[in-house]
Amino acid sequence: MSRIICVIGNKGGTGKTTLSHMLCQGFGLLGQRSACVLTDSAREPLSPDGRRYVTADARTPEALHKVVGKLRTMQGWIGVLDGGGNRADVDRTLDSLCDIVLLPFRDSHEDLRTVLRDLETFPHAYALPSQWPTNAWQRDAADRNVAQLLGDYKDRLLHPVASLSASKLLLQKQIPDSLPSNLGNACRGLARQVLEILEIGETDVDADRRGAAGTSRTQPLAPPTVMPDTYAGTRPH
Repeated sequence: MSRIICVIGNKGGTGKTTLSHMLCQGFGLLGQRSACVLTDSAREPLSPDGRRYVTADARTPEALHKVVGKLRTMQGWIGVLDGGGNRADVDRTLDSLCDIVLLPFRDSHEDLRTVLRDLETFPHAYALPSQWPTNAWQRDAADRNVAQLLGDYKDRLLHPVASLSASKLLLQKQIPDSLPSNLGNACRGLARQVLEILEIGETDVDADRRGAAGTSRTQPLAPPTVMPDTYAGTRPH
């Protein structure tokens, strides 16, 4: 069956669109069919040409329900609904249409306070540290802030997606013929985390590509945690 993911959150500027496209690119690199669905009317649709996933325009309520309805009939597909900031009503609508919620946040206290409220609002949501610092000192400080403010939600924290300038290439109307290897690695890592949450192993992806039911699973991927020693927790079911 198909799965629907939404990338939402009340805070703007957390990289929802970038992460939506990175996630779909990662799915494509792993052989998983997916669609990146635009819901933010402030953005323009991107061409699917050259991508490892399809794109869909769902910037009106009518288009959104049509696209989601179509995705639900597409065996083995994953739809990623790209939300927008400061749209509480729209976020609730997207939450009602999806299987899991991703809540990106950056390493600022404002972002942490916002994602804390969103985790309380959306009980099947996972917080996703995005644009995370790569400098060791800054990374350590950011992780300590997460442990302090979001410690009660350690079982709903995904591994950070590091700040990566190459990710902007996925937001071009038409992407380049080749993309940097570090971008591909980051996309695959993000996709694997989400596949584990959805309980889809890479063997299942291969089976779907062959038209099989996907009943054989690999061993579970690594638990989706920010830092194993500090945040390790049991994934909720």
